[in-house]
Amino acid sequence: MIVEKRDADTLRAALINDGITDEAVLATMYATPRELFVPEAFRNRSYENTPLPIGQHQTISQPSVVATMTQALELNDRVKVLEIGTGSGYQTAILAPLCRRVYTIERHKPLHLEAEQRFEVLKFRNVVTRCGDGSMGWSEQAPFSRIIVTAAAIDVPHVLLSQLDVGGIMVVPVGLNERDQHLLRIRKTEDDIETEDLGLVRFVPLISDEEMV
Repeated sequence: MIVEKRDADTLRAALINDGITDEAVLATMYATPRELFVPEAFRNRSYENTPLPIGQHQTISQPSVVATMTQALELNDRVKVLEIGTGSGYQTAILAPLCRRVYTIERHKPLHLEAEQRFEVLKFRNVVTRCGDGSMGWSEQAPFSRIIVTAAAIDVPHVLLSQLDVGGIMVVPVGLNERDQHLLRIRKTEDDIETEDLGLVRFVPLISDEEMV
């Protein structure tokens, strides 16, 4: 099906109303065809500001959350980003035009393979993928100047924090249950971390291989 551009116009207006002010983020959200990342049964809802199921009990995040997390990363063309939770690849597709390189990890093989195919269609050459346990990060490529986690951790993930460069930013939802998750922006300094609460969100939990046993 063909999604009309006016749907993207409506979404852009909604993002601005939700406080998204970064023009590069807004332009990338507008230019990225969200319908490519949504199952066919839901493509008529591609530009609604709502999460949608993508299989494997996972969802594609609502665009306002994607935009908020992306804006919070303060991206530029010099930074290297680690993404935990590729999902359908939509968040990755927003990150890729805004940074130097994205390393993205997905634990569910079917989602991983489908996302890789989408990245090929979109001709992304700065996206590197892995299927595995995202809670362990990607130590071989560390440190990262930015880390984004698209699943909720019980606490700030210290393994990932150890892979964040000094001066870097991590954006991660943290909370014990879906109704009490807060999106945190963490800045790593030489001596400490600075944490900013960006508001309530709702994500699937971040699960490690150890918890799957």
